[in-house]
Amino acid sequence: MSNNSFALSIVIPAKNEALGLAALLPELRSAYPQAEIIVVDDGSTDDTASISREAGVRVESHPYSKGNGAAIKSGARCATGDVLLFMDGDGQHQVKDVAGLLYKIDEGYDLVVGTRQGNEGQASIARWGANAIYNMFASWMVGHKIPDLTSGMRAVRRDKFLSFLYLLPNGFSYPTTSTMAFYRAGYSVAFVAIDCQQRVGKSHIKLWRDGTRFLLIIFKIGTLYSPLKLFFPIALGIFLSGVGYYGYTYITAGRFTNMSLLLFVSSVIVFLIGLVSEQISNLTYKIEQRQ
Repeated sequence: MSNNSFALSIVIPAKNEALGLAALLPELRSAYPQAEIIVVDDGSTDDTASISREAGVRVESHPYSKGNGAAIKSGARCATGDVLLFMDGDGQHQVKDVAGLLYKIDEGYDLVVGTRQGNEGQASIARWGANAIYNMFASWMVGHKIPDLTSGMRAVRRDKFLSFLYLLPNGFSYPTTSTMAFYRAGYSVAFVAIDCQQRVGKSHIKLWRDGTRFLLIIFKIGTLYSPLKLFFPIALGIFLSGVGYYGYTYITAGRFTNMSLLLFVSSVIVFLIGLVSEQISNLTYKIEQRQ
């Protein structure tokens, strides 16, 4: 039962998740009867919408599939609560874990992320490895330990989340973008352990199709949080390669080569790109804060 000091809206993006929602929604409604529950039907071809309506929750439907992130944005726009709780409708996220996230919000945090424990819903080795890389890279970027960057179960203050809505992609990388945006803006972020179960039905994430997109997340993390922190090591590496190559050609041929010049110029260009990107990033967040 909810005893929190804020109005709660629970947003569940769903695409062909009728089986999972049939079990989740009655339990969620029973545990949080005062909460606004919104299922965003992202172009489902099964009974997702009808099962949700039968459960007595609000349904927002997309005429066609726009993506998980687009469903999240639709739910956030139409929600009325002070706090938004996002969770999946495929059975991976448990109602019993909701209270822990809301408790941290009550403590004053702006964003609380559910950290998946154990088998992470029987994720493949490839996905588990990719998530580990994301977590390590993001932790280095922000200077704080991030145990789970991509978890879709999270609670957030609605007004702050809406201010970053324009940054969020329509695909599956909205958790990454929102987490880094909150760190970048100086908001308080917390992580709470949750029990992630085997999903009901088939995953919509395809390793080969979405793998390339997820690789781009690494660069998005850097450019979103602090571009110069990403570009400077690259520029330094190129510059040191130029120094090394120049030393080699000077010893072996006694001359300065075009390749050394190219490496030196490239390092300067990469550094300047990072510097300009850093200024653009700072300007973006200053504009957002004024608004």
